[in-house]
Amino acid sequence: MRIPKRAALMRRLREARTVAWALAHRDHPLLAQVVVIRRCNLACAYCNEYDAVSDPVPAPEMLARIDRLADLGTAIVTLTGGEPMLHPALDELIARIRARGMLAGLITNGFYLGPERIEQLNEAGLDHLQISIDNVTPDAVSLKSLKTLEPKLRHLAAHARFHVNINSVLGAGTAPTDVLAITRSARALGFSTSTGLIHDGEGQLKPLSAEALAVWEEVKAGGRTSWTRLVAFEENLAHGRPNSWKCRAGARYLYICEDGLVHYCSQRRGAPGIPLRTYGLSDLRREFVSEKTCAPYCTIGCVHRASMADAWRP
Repeated sequence: MRIPKRAALMRRLREARTVAWALAHRDHPLLAQVVVIRRCNLACAYCNEYDAVSDPVPAPEMLARIDRLADLGTAIVTLTGGEPMLHPALDELIARIRARGMLAGLITNGFYLGPERIEQLNEAGLDHLQISIDNVTPDAVSLKSLKTLEPKLRHLAAHARFHVNINSVLGAGTAPTDVLAITRSARALGFSTSTGLIHDGEGQLKPLSAEALAVWEEVKAGGRTSWTRLVAFEENLAHGRPNSWKCRAGARYLYICEDGLVHYCSQRRGAPGIPLRTYGLSDLRREFVSEKTCAPYCTIGCVHRASMADAWRP
């Protein structure tokens, strides 16, 4: 994948500014993941984050939530679902994120990505896109397969001016060797890759099999990552060891559900469960230091990443 040098440089400069600001100031979210629609075109057996009937969150309400996140000083806003590409105003939402000075991300199953749609995302100003691929060949658990999505990946490699990451998950009920095939194919197309560890309904680790652990070691050895500390977290989890860390969910990381409530993450709905429209500095400061009992065996990578900047803070 060849991203134009100027586009890549400008994105990296915005990212560098975000890192510098995060190190200098703690009273603002680094990453917010926002559900724009609960509905999804797929029905993956393991997923608890979708339904088949919900309407999209109305565009005016979504724009107000984006503005509120900007007012809180949020650095990165990632739109998710369900399947966010079902939202009819998606490009307007991405453009609003960028207009308010934030980095714009998108988590999608990839099924709607054709050349024309990718160009529209380019024009909207998308910075980052992630697709999770579950297996090599579609099965009863998931249709998000390498075989199904490979044409979409080639479209992305040819047309995307934004960064693309391909995620796979070890322990999700598919063959661990599928993770190797997915990772190798994605890297051959020039995409970055990530490999997560399966969790239960509370975001807690499910132990890896010996075969999955061997694949984890091979994937890790063959890739490069700037998230060194995150790799250390996952290294412990892959071997069944807990991590000792300060989870900053509710402060540095916010999960905003379709009802506009702030949660620690997708697996900890209801905590704190406060409307985003009233969420303020006192909430950020309270959750920055609050203890989360689920932290030692948490596998939610986005929360770990958002908490890294403050590992040195009490």
